[in-house]
Amino acid sequence: MSADPAHHPAGRPDRERTVSGTAGSHRVEVRRSARRRRTVSAYREGDRTVVLIPARMSAAEEQRWVAVMLDKLAAQESRRMPGDAELAARAERLSEQYLHGRAVPDTVRWVTNQNSRWGSCTPAEGSIRLSHRLQGMPEYVIDYVLLHELAHLLVPGHGPSFWKLLEGYPRTERARGFLEGVVAAERLPHNNGDSGHLGDGNHAGHGTREEQGEPAPAEPTRDA
Repeated sequence: MSADPAHHPAGRPDRERTVSGTAGSHRVEVRRSARRRRTVSAYREGDRTVVLIPARMSAAEEQRWVAVMLDKLAAQESRRMPGDAELAARAERLSEQYLHGRAVPDTVRWVTNQNSRWGSCTPAEGSIRLSHRLQGMPEYVIDYVLLHELAHLLVPGHGPSFWKLLEGYPRTERARGFLEGVVAAERLPHNNGDSGHLGDGNHAGHGTREEQGEPAPAEPTRDA
């Protein structure tokens, strides 16, 4: 059957073959389409990465392009994320806006050793740590996690007085729903017990596209 859309009956698009697998900590779904000739594209969808490739691509080419596109997405997401200094400034702004400036952390930074928490804090030290797995998530979600940890500098635990501090943030419920959805999708335990941390997961909603040929060298990712 010709790959030219003009040769297909109206209303009958080319079928896509879907293959799911796992690459590192990422779930990958490869979709093949006869309508796609030269381009390869990829994007995050919930807890998985979707890679779109031409139907004629060989298994070896598929494997190579999946690796290339995962690297490019990671680099793209890394460039978008704030560094520790910007994260600290963001925390200061959120504290002023929603907590009357009462939460004043000494340090705010990204960490790579929190795979079962979104964020954590140590009130005695005034330190806040956000999981690198938040990188690439919507800004309102990152702001919520930051604000959550800022509130823990003032109130330990998750009692009524704690949640009252978050009432002013208009996207609390939306952000919580987003994070809970990611946790449920990944089937990870949601950690609710400790006074200074929030459970974890991974999601991003951005994509990248490449023309076929020799894959360009993967761009280096920036350590969070």
